Amino acid sequence: MAANQRTTYSIDATGKVLGRLASDIAFRLRGKHKPTYTPNIDDGDVIEVTNVRAMLLTGQKIDRKAYHHFTRYPGGYKTVSVKRLMEKKPAEVLRRAVEGMLPKNRLRSVLRKRLIIR
Repeated sequence: MAANQRTTYSIDATGKVLGRLASDIAFRLRGKHKPTYTPNIDDGDVIEVTNVRAMLLTGQKIDRKAYHHFTRYPGGYKTVSVKRLMEKKPAEVLRRAVEGMLPKNRLRSVLRKRLIIR
């Protein structure tokens, strides 16, 4: 397999657990499944995920888990629950989970562009 030869993987998220799915996606985005894996080289694949509304969260995460962000304005600390986010934008829940598993360096922005959520 030549360097930078990308394969497109299609994943159906129906009935799959969020964390395990995100872990598998991050693994393939990095290219760790290839024998030519090198940490500083972007050699991963393109991932297309469908049916994100049907993915599962285990335990009581759907009720208790929340995402936070700060708007940089006074009193701008915003919180949104996973339950509400799954109703409005289920793709955002998966995107945040995958991003948290990617390296915190310059490769992160390059890798996340190859995640396509439909």
